[in-house]
Order: sequence, then C-alpha cells, then structure tokens
Amino acid sequence: MTKILITAAGSHGDIAPYTGVGARLRAAGHDVALATHDRYATLVRAAGLEFRPLPADPRTHRPADDTAVRTQPADPGSRRTLMRQATAFIKELGGGLADAARDDTGLLLLSATTAPLGHHLAEAHGIPYLDLPLVPGAPTSDFAPVVSGGRSLGRWGNRAAGRLSLRIIDRLYADASRDLRARLGLPPATPRTVRRRAEAVGRPVLHGFSEVLVPRPTDWHPGLDIVGNWWPWHAPDAQLPPAVEDFLAAGPPPVFVGFGSMAGGEGERLSTIAAAALRRAKLRGILQSGWSGLSTRHTSSDDGLLTIGEVPHALLFPRMAAVVHHCGAGTAAAGVRAGVPTIPVPVTADQPFWAARLTSLGVATTPIPFKELSGDDAVARLSHALTQATATPAHRTHATAAAHRLASEDGPGKVLKAVERLTG
Repeated sequence: MTKILITAAGSHGDIAPYTGVGARLRAAGHDVALATHDRYATLVRAAGLEFRPLPADPRTHRPADDTAVRTQPADPGSRRTLMRQATAFIKELGGGLADAARDDTGLLLLSATTAPLGHHLAEAHGIPYLDLPLVPGAPTSDFAPVVSGGRSLGRWGNRAAGRLSLRIIDRLYADASRDLRARLGLPPATPRTVRRRAEAVGRPVLHGFSEVLVPRPTDWHPGLDIVGNWWPWHAPDAQLPPAVEDFLAAGPPPVFVGFGSMAGGEGERLSTIAAAALRRAKLRGILQSGWSGLSTRHTSSDDGLLTIGEVPHALLFPRMAAVVHHCGAGTAAAGVRAGVPTIPVPVTADQPFWAARLTSLGVATTPIPFKELSGDDAVARLSHALTQATATPAHRTHATAAAHRLASEDGPGKVLKAVERLTG
C-alpha cells in the first residue's frame, strides 16, 4: 500500500481542508499521514489520519501586537516586516518537511505553502506528487494575483502581476530551498528553475475551491484544474455544543462574527464594535473568539450575545441569519455552502480577493476593509451592512442558489481519482 503524505502549513484555514481530503482517501483504503503544526494534531488524529509534526507554527512568527496586519499594505515597512517573517517561517519549515517525508512515503500531496519545498523532496526521493492549493496561483489575464487586493489591473496588467507574484514567492523560498537541497544531496537549483521544470512537464495542479466563486481562467494551460472545495472533516454524528443549541432556541437566528486567525490583540475593540452594531440592527450575535479573542466580556451587556470557540462551520453557519468574517478562502466558501449572506471584513493577503468574489456573486454586502472598521463611524457602518444582509431578500436568494451549486460538487472525489491514477 502506498503511503500518502499530505503536507500543509499555516493557520487553521490552511490546514483544516486537508483533513477532509485525507479522510476521503483513508475511506477509500489508502494509508494517509498529514504533516502540520503541533497545535493541529488533535484535528488530524480525529479525522483518522497519522499526524506528523512540522515546526514553524505561524502564530509564533506574528508581529508583536499584530501591527503588520493593522498597517496598510501599501506601507513599505509593513511589507519588509512581513517578508522577513515569511522567510524565517519558510526556512524553519524546510527542515521539518524533510523529517516528515520518511522512507515509507510513496506520494506527496502539497499545499501552496509547502509545495515549493515539497518539490525538492519529490526529486530527491523519486516519488510522485500533486500540488493541491486552496487559492489560484498561476498567472492569468482574467484577474490579478489574489494577494493584490482583488482589483483588476487589465488583462495585460493582471498577467504581468501574476508573473511578478511568482518571482516574489521564488525569492521567499530561495534560502530554504538552497538549504534543503544541500541536506538532500541535490545539485543547486533555484526555486524558479524547479518551478519551471514542473510547468514544462505539465504537472497537474488541483485547486480546492469552486468555480461557483472563481471560474477557471480562460488562459490556464491544461492540467490546472479547479475541482471544488475540500471541507474540513468533522464526525458524522457531531453536534453543536448544548450552550449553542440553547442560545439558538432562545430567539431568532443570530449573526456569526469571527475573524479566524486575524486581528490578534484586537478582541476588546472588535467585540465592542460588533456588540454595538448588532444592538443597533436589533440582531442577536455569536462571537467566535479566534486569535483576536472576541468575547462578550468586552461588551457592556451580553444580552443577545454568545461567545464560542472552535465549532464546525458546517454545523453552525446554516443556522445563522448572516455571517461576518475576514473572508479567508475556507470561511468564505463555508458561508456560501450554508446559503446565508455574508458581511465581508477582509484583513490582508487573499481575503480582499474572496470578499470581492462574494460581492460579485450577490451573496455579500459591499466589503468593509478591516482597516476601515475603526473610528466613530465603525458601528454605524457595520450596523448598516448587517441590516442590508439580513433584510435584503436578494442576498439570501443568491446565497441559496450558490449553495445548491456547491452541493453538486465533489472536490475530495476528484483528488481521489487523481491519486489513484498516480498510484495505479
């Protein structure tokens, strides 16, 4: 039996979808391990997968008090800070991937974060691999790179920016790639060289999102496929905690508010704004603590509010009147899957891209950039968006239609078919 090793690094949203992929492969009889950070070991093992540890937990590589997240992306100092931290994170990650890819590994499944390093492992060990990114990364004229803010630069500009984005990624991985190739006994080769080799032979890349949100670009070459979302695994008999069920039963559907791994240290400010906006809109709310630490303890009254920790979005979101979140790829898709309207509050990276996609699909209000969720008008602005999302029937109509389309897709099944082609 071929040992399949999935490698994924980053925050919860970068890891959780691969538990769904791994569980599907295991159900089909494959032996699957998932290498990621220690904080996700329980998540991995609960899905029935072997856990292998990776170093470089991103939470330990965050700026003090998250100033780099709150600073406008255009600030050159912020970009330099993020680049330095990303380089350090990646360099630490390289050695851990080499340790995780033991002699029994017969197939590598690589996330976008681990792929530039995983390609060296595949070359050294002579084993096949599949790239399984959660966001579109290949250059295209159809849209600008996902980290550019979601604004089109025109067809020529979009493609040029996409190529530049790849060169930046090559630069981020240069030191780690050099060290890893030396450790593996491989001849020197730059990340760009290794990437272009893979492109030249047409290695398949399966993207774990839906064409409901991102239609396949017209100028992508064959082998770049969009297969549908990979949903985080949860037990078939899983239920919401009793406290959540009691809260839901006590009144009309509430609004979910959460920022995932974003906005560390902003819990008190964000909780106060969210609570005031919900009261003004006459809505109940569920605050998910996340890395920011949202909590009713920061509000003047917890009437109509509940604080929760990690709860499967698949169980919670369908019970909501709307969802307010940072628009990470997985959370954005989870809101669409649930058929509920979204109020997007994108913070950084690919989040403005997904926020714009939700709005263009008609399932979301106009995005409120996180840096603009401050000042005297923050409560009024969020309250207005909450009212729009919950009182405008078109948002829910579009969300319901999109949810039906997502329900017909089988992303993990597409991965299974690709794996079985590679393993015979």
